[in-house]
Amino acid sequence: MTELRTERLLLRDWRESDLAPWAAMNADPEVREHFPGVLTREQSDASVARFQADLDRRGWGWWAMEVRSTGQFIGFAGLDPVEEDMPFSGVEAGWRLTRAAWGHGYATEAGRAVVDFGFEQLRLPEILAVTMAGNLRSQAVMRRLGMTRNPSEDFEDRTMPEGSPRGSVVFRVAPDVS
Repeated sequence: MTELRTERLLLRDWRESDLAPWAAMNADPEVREHFPGVLTREQSDASVARFQADLDRRGWGWWAMEVRSTGQFIGFAGLDPVEEDMPFSGVEAGWRLTRAAWGHGYATEAGRAVVDFGFEQLRLPEILAVTMAGNLRSQAVMRRLGMTRNPSEDFEDRTMPEGSPRGSVVFRVAPDVS
């Protein structure tokens, strides 16, 4: 079992006790603003099963995120191979937090930990991150992680419902070899 620890956070395997707060987070329209709608409890539970299966199989993926000082679940962060239907390949870093956890620097702290893990442990040549063009908070995290955007890689995300904004942006970072 691989865990990532930062000054304030623990990225770890998923627990039964994460299911209810994860489902509540996925039912929050503000948290899901840049995704194709909210999720049901069943959909949320199924996603945790997939995430944990990936962690068990590979030793890395989407980890549950908790605040170390309190043990409170606040979301997830991790790395995952880019889905096959995307117009590019690679390994993607990502994060999503409960609304109560926004604005505390947790996404940047977790993002730094997963990027460092990807470069130091997995020896990845590059890590990318994808978000909707309107998700400026996530783009700010990507920039703080040293990621840069090439507008020529922007694309339309067809998984978003018809009539929803579909413009997506891709950020990339390579290891610092200096």
